[in-house]
Amino acid sequence: MKRFYPHMPSRARKLATSLPLIILVALAIRLVFLWDYQHLNPRQAVRVIPFLFESGNIAHSLAAGQGFASPFRVPTGPTAWMTPVYPLLLAAIFKLFGAYTFGAWLAAVAFNIACVLLACVPIYFAGVAVGGEVSGRGLGALAAWLWAIFPNAILMPVESMWEASLAALLGATILWGTLRLENRKENSLLGWSAYGLLWGATLMTNATFGALLPFLLGWLWYRRRKNPDCAPRQMAKRMAVTLAVAALCCVPWTIRNYRVFHQFVPLRSVLGLQLWLGNNAETQDIFRGNLHPIYNAAERARYFSLGELAYMQEKKQLAISYMLSHPARETHLIWIRFLSIWAGGSFRPIADFLDTPDLWFRWVLAFNVFAAFASLAGIILLFVHRNVAAFPLAVFPAIFPWAYYLTLALPRYRLPIDPIVMLLTAFALRAAFLRIWLGNREPVPHR
Repeated sequence: MKRFYPHMPSRARKLATSLPLIILVALAIRLVFLWDYQHLNPRQAVRVIPFLFESGNIAHSLAAGQGFASPFRVPTGPTAWMTPVYPLLLAAIFKLFGAYTFGAWLAAVAFNIACVLLACVPIYFAGVAVGGEVSGRGLGALAAWLWAIFPNAILMPVESMWEASLAALLGATILWGTLRLENRKENSLLGWSAYGLLWGATLMTNATFGALLPFLLGWLWYRRRKNPDCAPRQMAKRMAVTLAVAALCCVPWTIRNYRVFHQFVPLRSVLGLQLWLGNNAETQDIFRGNLHPIYNAAERARYFSLGELAYMQEKKQLAISYMLSHPARETHLIWIRFLSIWAGGSFRPIADFLDTPDLWFRWVLAFNVFAAFASLAGIILLFVHRNVAAFPLAVFPAIFPWAYYLTLALPRYRLPIDPIVMLLTAFALRAAFLRIWLGNREPVPHR
C-alpha cells in the first residue's frame, strides 16, 4: 500500500483506504442527491411515474393479488417479461407502504441505494484480489471511491425503478466470488455451492448475466487444472455442483412459465420484442419508444390478441429478417448503440458535451467516456502484466453489453457491470500514477 501512497502519512493512508469511510461518503452523496431530487419534483409525480414501467406494473399486479402479470398498466394476463426477483421486491414494498405512494417510492429508492452502497464491498475486495498483498488495498479502495462518485450510480438508484442497482451488487459479487474460487485454498463444496447460489440469484434478477457464466466457469476450470494437486474428477464435481445449484434456483420459475404458457421459457420472454424495437424500418438513432406496446395501442392490441410468446416470436422473425436485409443500416445501428452504452446514453458525446449548458449532464458524459477509455487501458495493462485476473475482468465489458448492441441501449443497461468498469479504471489510474508521477518503470505488481 505504501508503494501506491509513498508520500502520504500513515493515518491519511488508513483513511484513504477505509471501506467504512468510502461507504459513508457514498451514502452522503446519494442522500444529498435524493434530497435535491425530491425537492425539484412534485411528490405526486415521484410516487407514480417511476413505477409506470414494466417492473412497476408487474409489481402492482402482484401486490393486487393478480399474479405475475400485466406489464402495460392494463390487464393483459400472465407474463414472463422479466425474471421475478425485482418485481417481487417492489411488490413487497407496495404491500408495506401502499401502491403508488411517496413512502413506497422512498422505500424503493432506499433499497436501490443500499444495493449500490453494498457494492463497494465486493469491488474493494476484488481489487485486493487483483492487486495482491502489496498494493491490493490501495487498488480496491480507489475502485470503491470511483464507484462512490460515479454519476450513473448516484442518479439511477433514485430515478430508475428497475433491477440495475441490485444487479450491480450481484455482478460485483460474482467477480469477487470468481476470484476467490480461483484461489487454490478455496476448494470446499460449500464454497462452490455458494457460488452456484449467487449465480442463481443473479440470473433470476438479470438474465443477461447468463452470457458470462460459461466464460467465468471455463476460466476457473483452466486455472484450477493448472494446479497439479487438483484432480480432474474433483474439479468436475465442483463445477457440476455450481451448475446444479444455479439451475435449481431457476427451476421454480421455469416450471411456472411452462404451466402458464405450455412452452419452455427458462428465464424471460422479451428478447424478440427488444430485437424488433431496435431493428426495424422505423428504428431511429435515438430510441423513442413509440412502437413499444406500453405506449403504442396497436402493438398492445397485437400483443393481447396473439399472446405473449407468439407475439415475441413474430417480432423476433421480423427483426432478424430486417437485420439480414439491411446490413449497412445494422452496422450503423450497432455502432450507435455501442457509443450510447459507453458514453452514458449519448451516441455523439463530444457534440452533446459542447452543446449542453447543464454542468451535471457534462459531468455524466465526461465521466462515462473517461471510464470507457480507462477501462480499456486497464484491460490491456492487466494482460500486458500477465495478471491472473485479466480474463475474468475483461469478460464483463467485452461480453455483457452485446445483448444491448444488438437490441436497445439505455444508460441503466450498463450499470450492472459498472463496478467492474470502475475497478478496471482504477487499475489504469494506478498504473499511470506509478509511472508518471513517481517515475516507477517497474511492472505493475500482480498476484
